[in-house]
Amino acid sequence: MDPLEDVLAFLDVRGYVSAGLAAGGDWAVRFAPPSGVKFNTVQRGRCFLTADGADRVPLEEGDCFLLTRPVPFVLASSWEVTPVDAEPLFTAAGDTTAQVGDGDDVVLVGGGFSFGERARTLLLDFLPPLIHVPAGTPQAGTVRWALAQIGSELRHRSPGSRLVAEHLAVVMLVHVLRLHLARESGSGSGWPAGLADPVVAPALSAVHGRPAHPWTVAELADAARVSRSTLAVRFKEVVGQPPLDYLTRWRIELASRDLREGTEPLAAIARRVGYGSESALSTAFKRVTGVSPSDYRSERRSRGGA
Repeated sequence: MDPLEDVLAFLDVRGYVSAGLAAGGDWAVRFAPPSGVKFNTVQRGRCFLTADGADRVPLEEGDCFLLTRPVPFVLASSWEVTPVDAEPLFTAAGDTTAQVGDGDDVVLVGGGFSFGERARTLLLDFLPPLIHVPAGTPQAGTVRWALAQIGSELRHRSPGSRLVAEHLAVVMLVHVLRLHLARESGSGSGWPAGLADPVVAPALSAVHGRPAHPWTVAELADAARVSRSTLAVRFKEVVGQPPLDYLTRWRIELASRDLREGTEPLAAIARRVGYGSESALSTAFKRVTGVSPSDYRSERRSRGGA
């Protein structure tokens, strides 16, 4: 099992595309912190970006960026222009392209992604606040293709175009994450960094492919074709925890989802995620989360009812 695919499926990632923005002349737009993960693409022209007061990033035609934190950001033709708030522009535009300044020398398409409640812990905290993908990057061909298709769907408004655009946005997210992982190879941390590590990646794939298997470090080392000690040291260096601790935490994530979303008895969940008994799962669950499975399920049900 591909760990990236596994985690994104677990988080139930959904893409959505918002209205575009056309701009010309001297202009600047200030955006409030997005509620989720936000992306924008420059389909025509060039502009500048700053997010949460960080360094200014020049954006060229074909560039895209991903904001992984709820921080305010500004898009502008230059920094001498006082920005206007984005919300009134997009409210006035409705489902059409919002307009700022004079003309449409610059055209951007924006959107975002929604995730399950564990996205921050399992994925987003391992990513930088801003991921910039320049159009000139050789690996960005597929990203540009997805962006071009999104633009085409939004322009022609054929039946089902918004649904197609949303699925294409998820395709774009996967490729942006791939590009980020390739660029940050050797310098990141957590399980995403492990995907780019030749020793750790096979072990991660084994865990995600068969989480219920009673893995030993020796078996995971065999999957990675290295010694037991080499895997143990490298896995902890890259991912930040030993291999079997990672396995335990992933099993508890799977069990937590089943407790949140289903009504199966705990014994059935225990067997599915790799524990021989209800008591074995309960012990591991409380050690990782601080609460028992029954208390966790009761709390989530009461929260849902409220």
